[in-house]
Amino acid sequence: MKETIYEVFARNNRGDPLAHIGYVDAFDDETAKIHALTTYDEQSWFEMCVVPRAAIIPVDDGEGLFAQLRRASVAREAAR
Repeated sequence: MKETIYEVFARNNRGDPLAHIGYVDAFDDETAKIHALTTYDEQSWFEMCVVPRAAIIPVDDGEGLFAQLRRASVAREAAR
């Protein structure tokens, strides 16, 4: 079974924007939630979300530095 990279987002208070606070590796969504809660427990978050990295859809023209970095990241993840 292959681990998936999950991006972790959280907000301190109701109405605050979600902020990217890091990532965790996990085999499934439930394990990702547990890893996120235990890894990023330095604050009492109002809300925390995990999203599989592959589910994030970048909004760019496909030509800029962000697109190049994303392609390199995807290639590294595929090589794992």
